[in-house]
Amino acid sequence: MKKEKKRAFCLFMLLCLCVNIFTYMVPMQVYAAPEVSAPSYIVMEASTGQVICEQDANTKRSPASITKIMTLLIVFEHLKNGRISLQDTVTTSAYAKSMGGSQVFLEEGETQTLETMIKCIAVASGNDASVAVAEYIAGSEGEFVKLMNEKADSLGLQNTHFEDCCGLTDSDNHYTSAKDVAIMSRELITKYPEVFKYTQIWMEDMEHRTAQGTSVFTLSSTNKLLKRYEWATGLKTGSTSKALYCLSATANKDGMELIAVIMAAPDNNSRFSDAISLLNYGYSVSKMYTDENKDALPAQKVHGGVEDEVNLAYAGEFNFLDTAGNNLNDIEKEIRLPDIIEAPVSEGYAVGEAVYKLNGNRIGSVSIIAAKDVEKAGYKDYLKRVWERYLVS
Repeated sequence: MKKEKKRAFCLFMLLCLCVNIFTYMVPMQVYAAPEVSAPSYIVMEASTGQVICEQDANTKRSPASITKIMTLLIVFEHLKNGRISLQDTVTTSAYAKSMGGSQVFLEEGETQTLETMIKCIAVASGNDASVAVAEYIAGSEGEFVKLMNEKADSLGLQNTHFEDCCGLTDSDNHYTSAKDVAIMSRELITKYPEVFKYTQIWMEDMEHRTAQGTSVFTLSSTNKLLKRYEWATGLKTGSTSKALYCLSATANKDGMELIAVIMAAPDNNSRFSDAISLLNYGYSVSKMYTDENKDALPAQKVHGGVEDEVNLAYAGEFNFLDTAGNNLNDIEKEIRLPDIIEAPVSEGYAVGEAVYKLNGNRIGSVSIIAAKDVEKAGYKDYLKRVWERYLVS
């Protein structure tokens, strides 16, 4: 009896040991993305651009008002380069006033600041405001649309073409894809995070000042995710009978910024429910590794320059998104620099790189750059060096 108990105990301990070994050897299970109603979707991490999950993300679809993501991108680019300012006065034309669909009921000849117009676009999805701003920036909506398509080309959006600046058109030649929307959304929020100042507005009053007098109109956000998802930050909704219900949803949880794009959802509620499910999934499977690259770097030797060495700097921080359950403490960083470089050297010139590896595999890198210019030495520079050495000796 004692031998049988002892044998049973030994078998139990052996089983436990096997289970522990198996658990250690098998990586964390990566769960499948949730089923949603929308036929096309994608979830992307903003800082890296890494896709977490997607379905039918490259199919061309009518975007409706998420077209305005590109409109806002053009606006913020012009703000950054100083061509326009937030306090500029924008006048509504008869054509802009004639826009149907979502509107803020601007009157012909009515003026508003550009900042108010941005709120009308970002919060209430005003087609009339979009056209008024397009005309202000480019002279006409057609010329503005050219800027939109040029930007789409520069971003490599192969499944995108615009025919208007607001998405009201039913033209088959006005299309984009879930992946392309994610890319343009990423471009907007990473380069111009000030857009969140407007996309997070739930409700705000604006004043119409016309020849008929002054009236108050309340801008109400079309993005109901702002009230349904605590980490929501934006970005843009859209719906027409052709496009059905679309959404580019941005969220920030514990410093991790995700973008979930939903296209052709069957109804208004589904697009928000789908976004919540996909964002929750994205956060559940993702871990972010960030190296701010603030450690000191050695000076780089320079041959034939007016100076013998140049200080170095990192081109930026390194971010890596893991969705496979790896131990991010195992990430290794290797500095790769040449023994010497030839002058001249320009500030920002890539001298070497910091390479990151996980489990022996390269997962990315950051350039190491020259911190200043080093000009090529001339005859006079060499004479000066000889003279300085003579004086020292």
